[in-house]
Amino acid sequence: MIEFVSATRLSQEEFRKSPLGVSLDRVSKDTRIRASIAYQNTNGLPTIYNRRIASKDPAEILVFVHDDIWIEDFYVSDRLLDSLKSFDIVGLAGNRKRVPGQKVWARSIINGQLYPHLAGAIAHGDAPMGKVGFFGPIIAEVEVLDGVFLAARKSTLRKSGVRFDERFDFHFYDLDFCRTAKKAGLRLGTFPLSVTHRSKGEFFSSRWEASSQRYFEKWGD
Repeated sequence: MIEFVSATRLSQEEFRKSPLGVSLDRVSKDTRIRASIAYQNTNGLPTIYNRRIASKDPAEILVFVHDDIWIEDFYVSDRLLDSLKSFDIVGLAGNRKRVPGQKVWARSIINGQLYPHLAGAIAHGDAPMGKVGFFGPIIAEVEVLDGVFLAARKSTLRKSGVRFDERFDFHFYDLDFCRTAKKAGLRLGTFPLSVTHRSKGEFFSSRWEASSQRYFEKWGD
């Protein structure tokens, strides 16, 4: 079983019309898929995600996903199952090389420099079938992944002791999670899945800056 885990500020009724709500409804006849959605949520994403890792529910694969993405590929279950044969944790876009001072998966905002080690692809837009950003090889082992969509086997996370750090509520939780996973010896990789992400992020907000400070206090670089 594959469990999609998400948190949303929306009510259950409102969520049905959201990008993820529409996407899950579209693949609802796939009996391998179930959803665990925290409606009208005020908790940080790591709190929601860690609860599902600790849950005794029988879902074999957990997909941690934002509520503002359209999943356009109705073979999503098969693609996930295939990708997790090669990697322990998978995502849509990532970076094959992490550099000191790097604040997002794609680049260092300290100097605004893009790096030639990106991998994967994801579309952005205000409607499904947005403009696709091709970053590099679609299937590749990486150091860090974009947190918009992360998937892993529950048993792998439990066995390795890898969890989301609840100090990072909505920002830097993904970079921290990836570094924790790498430190535990897990393999991270990108895989092909057609997705459009509506949000472009909340960089440089006061909450983002506060999380940035906690992140570098923890890791040092």
